[in-house]
Amino acid sequence: MSLGLLWSAHDFVLTPTTPNAPPITSALRSISTATMNGFADKGLDESHFESNGPISAVKSFDAFPKVKPSYTEKTSSGSAWTILLICASVFLTWSEVKRWWVGETTHTFSVEQGVGHDLQINMDLVIAMRCDDLHVNLQDASGDRILAGTALKKDPTLWGQWVGSGKGKLGASKQERLDLSGYPGFGEYREEDVHDYLGAAKGSKKFKKTPGLPRRGEPDSCRIFGTMHTNKVQGDFHITARGHGYMEFGQHLDHSTFNFSHHVNELSFGPFYPSLTNPLDNTVATTESHFYKYQYYLSVVPTIYTTFPKSLRSIDKYHESPSSGSDGLEQHPHRYSKNHVFTNQYAVTEQSHPVPENHVPGVFVKFDIEPIMLTIAEEWSSVPKLFVRLVNVVSGILVAGGWCFQLTEFVRDLRRSKKSGTQATDGILSPTTPADDSKRLM
Repeated sequence: MSLGLLWSAHDFVLTPTTPNAPPITSALRSISTATMNGFADKGLDESHFESNGPISAVKSFDAFPKVKPSYTEKTSSGSAWTILLICASVFLTWSEVKRWWVGETTHTFSVEQGVGHDLQINMDLVIAMRCDDLHVNLQDASGDRILAGTALKKDPTLWGQWVGSGKGKLGASKQERLDLSGYPGFGEYREEDVHDYLGAAKGSKKFKKTPGLPRRGEPDSCRIFGTMHTNKVQGDFHITARGHGYMEFGQHLDHSTFNFSHHVNELSFGPFYPSLTNPLDNTVATTESHFYKYQYYLSVVPTIYTTFPKSLRSIDKYHESPSSGSDGLEQHPHRYSKNHVFTNQYAVTEQSHPVPENHVPGVFVKFDIEPIMLTIAEEWSSVPKLFVRLVNVVSGILVAGGWCFQLTEFVRDLRRSKKSGTQATDGILSPTTPADDSKRLM
């Protein structure tokens, strides 16, 4: 027997296509006819259940057909999955927005723009010897020698005034860095943040004053500080004892006064930013030997910190590089703003050891200029890109969640059918026999 389907907007009726209808179809026909006749007796149609007017038509418009609630099956785990997907969507959306707000830090290497002529060196050291017994000199690869003692300032001081001011040894361990975390420039290493460097560059650009000597205090150390300019080539500067390393006339200096223990308060290249921390800043090195040679090898890399990298394209290639020093910055006034910091970073290697008396003790710093420039930029993507990322995140969560939900429901139905020993239930349009219909009504 075949059944014909008569559909209406409110219900459906099964009518037999054979003259001799079985009891099941007759019962369904009587129930459906009674229902529809009662609906028609009142003179009602579907328009009586809807409000008229263009606004109601717009509200009732739906481009995507929905399944009627009577045809859906509610599950106990559906609400839990809904809450889980909502929480996951909110969490990942917040993560994307937060990442967009913070920005992305990029590191780019390129050939340094601009012509390099001079290099500014900023130095602030304390040597455990009297100022009159020290000789400071600088020599570069071009053969030029600079009497740094005339360019730098020397102040008599006491060694004890610089002890315990948050200084550590070069190459300090992790625990030693944590012990000094309360002092500026020390603590656990952190990821470079462009805003920290931009903020530090806005501070004072002057050296701190030397602490005053106490009354009747005899100075036992010398503070050497200031700024000097040299050719932007490989070079080295050294601090030695008077009469050792260079021929000088005068009284011979007693070897027992030699002590090249030192504090490095500042050692940087390029424009002077006291608040920017370099590898040798706030370090101390001590020795009991009178003949001890401290050697530092520096590899200097010009560096730019910026939050507006696109504007760097307009750097004038025929002027002094802005990373060379204050002179270079003066030739690029439009480049020097709150969005850029031109400076130099360096890596340091130490080779220090005692030397025999026929060698020259002292502090020797050798530096080499790298031909590349490092640009550390913090950038933000546009709002449309953020919107696309959010849509992708939420859609991916919903699709993946739907798959997981269907999989769990399938496994649950499979386990239930195995426990009950029955097969899955048939749908409403599944083919049946009159005997099956009679059993269902009974």
